[in-house]
Amino acid sequence: MKKEPANSIRVMLVDDHTMVRLGLATFLMAFDDLELSGEAESGQQALEVCAEANPDVILMDMMMPDMDGATATRALRQLHPQVQIIALTSFKEIDLIKNALDAGAIGYLLKDVSAEELAQAIRSAHAGRGSLSPEIGQALVQAANQPPKPGQNLTPREREVLILMVEGLNNRQIAGQLSVSPSTIKSHVSNILTKFGVTSRTEAVTLALRHGLVS
Repeated sequence: MKKEPANSIRVMLVDDHTMVRLGLATFLMAFDDLELSGEAESGQQALEVCAEANPDVILMDMMMPDMDGATATRALRQLHPQVQIIALTSFKEIDLIKNALDAGAIGYLLKDVSAEELAQAIRSAHAGRGSLSPEIGQALVQAANQPPKPGQNLTPREREVLILMVEGLNNRQIAGQLSVSPSTIKSHVSNILTKFGVTSRTEAVTLALRHGLVS
């Protein structure tokens, strides 16, 4: 059995696939400064095991039954703020990445990462430094450069007006529905057109339907 140095980094594995955990446990044995401290097969089980396992770093799968990785990450960071969490997953959808990082993950790596890269990411996480797979960094940059989705900056009242516009109501009819003056509705419609970057109600309605802003 490998003898762990006194200052070895304690790593906990959270993944619902037994073979993945087995592979990661074998990987840890190849490095003298890394030590397996515990395993969990779900986010909920991770919450139960973490206090006893006392890890320094957790490798967290994102897609699991019972409790997903982002939810587990947020809960673990609240309960054990000293523990660093690296998302280790096969998925690179931007929403998953953002959810994991927003939940407190210090890194986001794909499962095709090399052993040396993963070991270095664990060391970096233990030192408080983040790590991202190159594809993840690229996805974040591309997402940051995308124009915002139309309608995200509408007020709740403007959304109500937009829904009634899509239903085909004119300003006077919308005013009656919302119990306000037609001039108020005219102002809301003008704001919607400005925020959408269009010049007509028809364009605004088309844009709203195209982007699924109303059902």
